[in-house]
Amino acid sequence: MQVIEQLGDLLRDVAEREVLPRFLQVGHTRKEDGSLLTEADLACQSALETALPRILPYPVLGEEMTREAQDALWLRQREGLWVVDPIDGTTNFINGLPHFAISVALMQNGRSTVGAIYNPITDELYTATQGGGAYLNGAPLPLRNAAHPMSEAIAGLDLKYLCSAKLASRLNSVAPFGSQRSMGSSTLDWCYLAAGRYDVYLHGGQRLWDYAAGALILEEAGGRIASLQQDDFWSDAPWKRSVIAARDAAMFTQWYRWVRQNQ
Repeated sequence: MQVIEQLGDLLRDVAEREVLPRFLQVGHTRKEDGSLLTEADLACQSALETALPRILPYPVLGEEMTREAQDALWLRQREGLWVVDPIDGTTNFINGLPHFAISVALMQNGRSTVGAIYNPITDELYTATQGGGAYLNGAPLPLRNAAHPMSEAIAGLDLKYLCSAKLASRLNSVAPFGSQRSMGSSTLDWCYLAAGRYDVYLHGGQRLWDYAAGALILEEAGGRIASLQQDDFWSDAPWKRSVIAARDAAMFTQWYRWVRQNQ
């Protein structure tokens, strides 16, 4: 069985056993950085830590590990490292909003080579391998190609970590797109862009597990990516990486130019 097929089976199984039974049934605490944590996050991550090395024998870096453990694993990641976000969209999960996902990527030499993101509510499994294309439940991505102008584009935006007050202000006043969405799950934002549900995307700063699988899925769907600091997205700082992205090259050129000019 191919790695992608094994990942799909694993994510569906872990979601059924560890995540969905706790949906609307679990309390939460806050971590030191203020983000939310539930028993479901920990149970899901533990299950993936056990199972992923059986698919390919690499260590697992998870969101719910200590920063010291994450740093140590990242320094040894050149040969291979699984990167896991057990529940992306924990706030949605806690409050009963059916928009969250489990994300897994295999990274080698600082880049993702395999990615899988699963939304257990919609049963949508997004997958990609480097050079092998991107898929939603086996159907090639994108599902639709945007043919409309930038003025009609749908933008996925998360402005929380933007350092530029000027850019945030311009986005609220003279943004070039038609409408915007912010739905509380970075991993699914990447998937929606890859699928053609969004046209452009901007995020002020994502963690490694937020972009590891999604950025690969978008690239394999034909999308383009940079950061606010680097044209080469994959060369930027791993622990907090901004995103400028679009589903196709032509719209990326327009979006990238507008964002950079308005920083």
